Amino acid sequence: MARPGPWPLIAMLALAACDTAGGFASSAPGPFAPSGIDPRGESVDGLIVGHRLMAAGEYELAIRAYARAAAEQGMTVDVLSAVGSANLKLGRLGQAEDLLRQAIEKDERFAPAWNNLGVVLMEKGEYGEASRVFRTAFALDSGQSAEIRDNLRLALAKIENPEYPEQDTNFALVRRGPGEFLLLPTP
Repeated sequence: MARPGPWPLIAMLALAACDTAGGFASSAPGPFAPSGIDPRGESVDGLIVGHRLMAAGEYELAIRAYARAAAEQGMTVDVLSAVGSANLKLGRLGQAEDLLRQAIEKDERFAPAWNNLGVVLMEKGEYGEASRVFRTAFALDSGQSAEIRDNLRLALAKIENPEYPEQDTNFALVRRGPGEFLLLPTP
């Protein structure tokens, strides 16, 4: 196998010589990314970043942001529910179900985890258990969330008629923000 000539190395060194920092790091404004970390800077909560990525349809990146949140906060009910919901969006129903059940074990009164578990069960065709789970979410939410109410209605319709039209079964995932439920986009 022939060795490459010196030209790629010479070209790289010539380009690096154009920068005062040698082309590797620069604290001055310019085309290079800033070097180092500003110790005074504040990081954005990984859950917020993950929720924004979910809304943008970037589910794999959302999982990474949620992992960062888990490293900072621990595996809270919010983190477990969020990662479970991202896995659901990626079609990883088994992983999503496990994570959402863990979230419910941590906090049995967390309505978004109950709702999202119901969505997983509906995707798996387990309509009876899904309706029970949606009823629990609806009760915990005191009927405040239209999304949970609609999911329960659709689950009950599927129990009565398993051939219920598929175009009407766009289940809504919900998450908890600062004291409120928000709708995540459904395909």
